[in-house]
Amino acid sequence: MLFGLIFPSGSLQEKNGLIARQAQPQEFQIARVQYRGGGDWYNSPTALTNLLRFAKQEIPVSVSTRYNDVQLGSREIFNYPFLYLTGHGNIAINDSEMENLRRYLEQGGFLYVDDDYGMDPYVRPLLREIFPEEPFIELPADHPIYTIVYPFPAGRPPKVHEHDGKPPQAFGVYRNGRMVLLYTYESNPADGWAYDEHANSQRVIDQALKFGVNLLTYILMMP
Repeated sequence: MLFGLIFPSGSLQEKNGLIARQAQPQEFQIARVQYRGGGDWYNSPTALTNLLRFAKQEIPVSVSTRYNDVQLGSREIFNYPFLYLTGHGNIAINDSEMENLRRYLEQGGFLYVDDDYGMDPYVRPLLREIFPEEPFIELPADHPIYTIVYPFPAGRPPKVHEHDGKPPQAFGVYRNGRMVLLYTYESNPADGWAYDEHANSQRVIDQALKFGVNLLTYILMMP
């Protein structure tokens, strides 16, 4: 049986100074990060909805197909166990936002960043700053994210964008033994999720959606 647990509701609750996931029979919900700096944080608006609709069909867990936009400096981020951030260009995060994000991740949250091409020079240094004492590592080919539901035999995320011909990569940051951040580079699964906005082949779309389901399942099954 894939899921034998009561999964988190999609909220993090503060109690005695700690943020913990609430185990209530509510829908798992995602939020998209709205950031400053000029990058198009709002691009491919159907990507998450399409992924979440697919996930509802593929995995036995209550997932909301709706998502909200949040800012990193807001306490609203603690209402969501999963944050999604994407774009093509520059991103700016100030010290207050960085500290709020750090606290969110340390206390149960997860951040997924998908480079939609052109974002890497700006976002990668910021991701390294969140926990500078923790290594920013490429996920090994045998990482569960590549096998947990659908197999990815190459041990890499799918190649959706073909701009540079570079191999797709996935990087993670761990904190206290738990992966708190995933970054996909030269891959851009979200482009495949937004199949009604981009002219990808059905094979590429299927691979992108399946990788998204693997990601959601991995997050839901983390302690």
